Amino acid sequence: MKFKLEICIDSIESALNAQIAGADRVELCDNLLEGGTTPSYGTIISARNNMDIGLHVIIRPRGGDFLYSDDEYDIMRRDIDICGESGVDGVVIGILTHDGLIDVERTAKLVEYATPMSVTFHRAYDMCADPLKGLEDIIDTGADRLLTSGQKNKTVDGVELIRKLINIASGRIIIMPGGGIDDLNIASVAKLSGASEFHLTGRKTIQSGMNFRKQEVIMSGYEGYDEFSRKIADPDKIRRVIEILKTI
Repeated sequence: MKFKLEICIDSIESALNAQIAGADRVELCDNLLEGGTTPSYGTIISARNNMDIGLHVIIRPRGGDFLYSDDEYDIMRRDIDICGESGVDGVVIGILTHDGLIDVERTAKLVEYATPMSVTFHRAYDMCADPLKGLEDIIDTGADRLLTSGQKNKTVDGVELIRKLINIASGRIIIMPGGGIDDLNIASVAKLSGASEFHLTGRKTIQSGMNFRKQEVIMSGYEGYDEFSRKIADPDKIRRVIEILKTI
């Protein structure tokens, strides 16, 4: 089986590392600490200008839940427009109703608006009330792909549901596992799920180049967050994942 690998990234440095390592595409985000939000226009343009592999961009106006106001929905539509104008290959969206169902009507409108870009429905699905109805609803929106951890915090714990979704979908939509996948569990996830596309970060932590560090001043609102280190995509980890997939 030919596998495809998508790397979730939040910087140009990580985008280029993913490309160098041999990934098929990236999902470009900002604010991965909040699960990913829409990156800036400048970041999108820079990524497109410096990359040859597939570029998908998350369309998520804020962190938190996936119940969006009309104003937030309008922002999503405008961000999709910018992605289309910028040569982006795909967008990644997800909207729920207040009852925890897939917002089929508004999602379908965004899918139509994004044409001809590919559309992935992201892990908002993992927060929906009924996974089987949710799958059918997402298929009805016209989305090309569903990113899911199997409604668990980590894919390895949700792999049974993922396999079930793939069997039920029967080729009507791509089911892409994602959430806590790395070089240590990719073989197990691939074999047990039967999936052909996978989503992961493959990151490592690097230290800041700052020599002067004012430790008593905290810019971030996240308790325990180290502002003098950051995480980037690790080409070696990504290459290991690709090599493992070649043996399956």
